[in-house]
Amino acid sequence: MSGFSSDPGFAERRARARIELDAIDPAKGAAPDAADPLRRGWFEAVYALAENDAARVPWANLSPHPLTRSFVDLQMRGLEGLCVLDVGCGLGDNAECFSAAGADVTAFDLVEEAVQWAKRRFPDSKVAYSAEDLFKVPPEWREKFDLVHECYTLQALAPELLPKALAALASLLAPDGKLLVIARARDEDAPASGPPWPLPPSIFAQAERHGLRRVVIEDIAATAEVPIRHWRALLRRSDAA
Repeated sequence: MSGFSSDPGFAERRARARIELDAIDPAKGAAPDAADPLRRGWFEAVYALAENDAARVPWANLSPHPLTRSFVDLQMRGLEGLCVLDVGCGLGDNAECFSAAGADVTAFDLVEEAVQWAKRRFPDSKVAYSAEDLFKVPPEWREKFDLVHECYTLQALAPELLPKALAALASLLAPDGKLLVIARARDEDAPASGPPWPLPPSIFAQAERHGLRRVVIEDIAATAEVPIRHWRALLRRSDAA
């Protein structure tokens, strides 16, 4: 994906890191460990082994995701003052993108080191960063957010966890709030080997069962900037029967 650091060795270090990290990921080609379904141990190892080198964090490109950035750009001034939550914030680029557009942003990651790294990168940030578990968020977050941004968290979860994750995301939305999902896409019948596990079209029917109605769903073909097929979907919380 474009947006890599201008560091000339970044891409090479990223490629080496992917090989090394795949080798220690217990879920690669197998079911996740039942004792660690969120793969917390592996994610913590990613940040520990990176030793402050973002090239060694496979999803950290030191810039907002292109599909996040273009969504924010399309909103013009429509994000000003909105209460936004960034799920799985990593090193903070997506959260800072929303903040720069005038949103009041809360951001969290499963891994404490990711949160601390984001704070080091953006010492003057207005974003409220914290380490949290999607399934155990602070109770005061329930029904709080106008927009929840989810980029690559759902695809990092084994498919059997998706209903629980969708319910958790829906619970964070204020009435009429919206969920923005950005994830790798696959056809319904395509193999779902992972991680990451690209999402099939049926994910949106699952979302509807949790009160998340589609506003727009984009099936985005691979491009030079995003070289893998992706979904970008905006879903609205609806409490209607």
